[in-house]
Amino acid sequence: MMTNGVVHANVFSIKDWVTPYKIAVLSLLYEMSTTKPMALLDRRRLNKLILPIQQGPDLTLEQFLKIVEECCLRMVNAVKLRLFLMADGELQDMEHFFTMLPNAFSDSEAFKTSVVGLFMRQMLLAYNKLSFSQVYKLYKSLQQYCRRGNQPELSAEDMELTSNEDPSADRIDKDELDTASLHQSESDETRGPLSQKQAEYFLARQAYLLKNDENKAMSPAKLQDELNNILKFNPDFAEAHYLSYLNSMRVQDIYISTHSLLHYFDRLILSGGEGKSNGDEGYGRSLRYAVLNLATLHCRFGHYQQADLALQESIRIAQEANDHVCLQHCLSWLYTLEQMKGSDSVVLTEDSVKIAAHFCLPYLASLGIQSLVQQGAKQGMPANKLLDALRGTDIMHWKQSLSELIEISLAQTTSIWRMYGKSTMARQQAQLLLNMNSLEPVNFGVQQNNTEAFAVTLCHLAELHAEQGLYAVVSDIMKHLKQQFPPHTQHAKLWMLCDLKIQFEKAMNDGKYHLADPHVTAISALNSTEGLYRKAQLLKALNQTTKASKILKQLQQRCEKSKNTEMIIRCVFMKRHTLPTGTLASQSRQHLSTQQMCHALPPAGSGAAVVWDDCGQSSLGNVSCWC
Repeated sequence: MMTNGVVHANVFSIKDWVTPYKIAVLSLLYEMSTTKPMALLDRRRLNKLILPIQQGPDLTLEQFLKIVEECCLRMVNAVKLRLFLMADGELQDMEHFFTMLPNAFSDSEAFKTSVVGLFMRQMLLAYNKLSFSQVYKLYKSLQQYCRRGNQPELSAEDMELTSNEDPSADRIDKDELDTASLHQSESDETRGPLSQKQAEYFLARQAYLLKNDENKAMSPAKLQDELNNILKFNPDFAEAHYLSYLNSMRVQDIYISTHSLLHYFDRLILSGGEGKSNGDEGYGRSLRYAVLNLATLHCRFGHYQQADLALQESIRIAQEANDHVCLQHCLSWLYTLEQMKGSDSVVLTEDSVKIAAHFCLPYLASLGIQSLVQQGAKQGMPANKLLDALRGTDIMHWKQSLSELIEISLAQTTSIWRMYGKSTMARQQAQLLLNMNSLEPVNFGVQQNNTEAFAVTLCHLAELHAEQGLYAVVSDIMKHLKQQFPPHTQHAKLWMLCDLKIQFEKAMNDGKYHLADPHVTAISALNSTEGLYRKAQLLKALNQTTKASKILKQLQQRCEKSKNTEMIIRCVFMKRHTLPTGTLASQSRQHLSTQQMCHALPPAGSGAAVVWDDCGQSSLGNVSCWC
């Protein structure tokens, strides 16, 4: 069959078909409806179980019974008895089961309105459309399923004949389908082919887990294998390309991520995903956002020139279409790109906030204000102005239920209080965030506590406890961070840098300079600015003042270009004990005013606001441009 110029098998055109596993699910539903004296707790457990096993991929009989057994042992025996009676009996026993199945739900309103009722009606409709030969094949498959305890694969002929779609669709070779596996379990057992609903459920679940709790999602390599198998049967499945893009971003694979991103938008256009509701702008709208997302992709990988070219192209197309929303997204990424390159982006950020407020885009307006607060803190603005700006945006966050921005605001407030030496207030703000209930709906049993803001806040708490010498508490916090943000996740860099800095400070305080030296190299790999500063600290402690002065001079020049006032002050204070007395006074007057010295002064010996730099920058990198 040819669709949009691509020849492929028409597998996902099949809405649903009857398999031995689904007969097992129907048996469970039948037993639940006919078994009246059932414990309330067991019924609640089974009700929670129904949707995942109904929409998930087919399981082996052993796996299915094990899941049911965890909820209700009595129900396992009933389901097993019914399945084996059908498998060990004759064909008419299976026919009789489908005949009496609707009777158990005839008086139930759930059969007409619930998801379970819809599933049962679809199975009955699919079964009634089977010819006698197909029913016989299904019966033999059920016997194999029960006797061997594994899931037999349906042939392409069986699936094609059960389809109520295009009857002229090309069929797949039986050998090719038998060797293909669309889903693998945790034990790498082969699965039968996924229907459209099963594939959509699988993609939705994995995408949700990648966003909210990456630990519970499949590993990058295994997930990519699953996506490749799905795309093998339907290359035009746009959602699978999008999930492949998200998955490749986890491992920083520029080639696959770019390939998947472009194919995602190509499939949206070719499949007619931009329907009449979008008018004549459907194709152009996808093109604009495809180029914009390509720019964000290059930003994440540090390809600033390619990102700038893509942004300019997206701006040009958006201007031609008079798309103000797309233009505002472009402007938000434009000032983000300037920040990444170390340029002054205050004017661009202010313009972005004004335009976003004019077009009633609260998310982008608030994000711009938070970016201005970050830049102002690094440049030594008074703390009261920064906190007033954040407090004004917090009111809008709660009105609009922007939970992500609420978390970022609390993390930034924690950073500001810590930067200006108010450790008690910093701990208070950190506890507010850690004890805040998410405004987002919780699905798949996932709690939203693995965002970047949580990582930043926990890092601040670790450093605050390290300053007090409570290294046992620091160890517990780090252990939790490593479990919540494994090394392969996108926010792991935050706790890695924090852990290295704490170990460096501890080694320096203990006078074990030989242990501090390896930490300098590791810190430099994660943050070159912090690495230079720690190297200067180590050289100063080793009385190598000449080398330390050169590094401090180099670091100060770099920070002057990026207007990092706080780091400049830290360099000046270190020079006070490194250079001759007359040298410092002239240099400090040359670079800093008295007001900046007072307002940007970090707490003594704290290494303040190190995590702050990472927090603001990477949170801006999470601007969502998908529309």
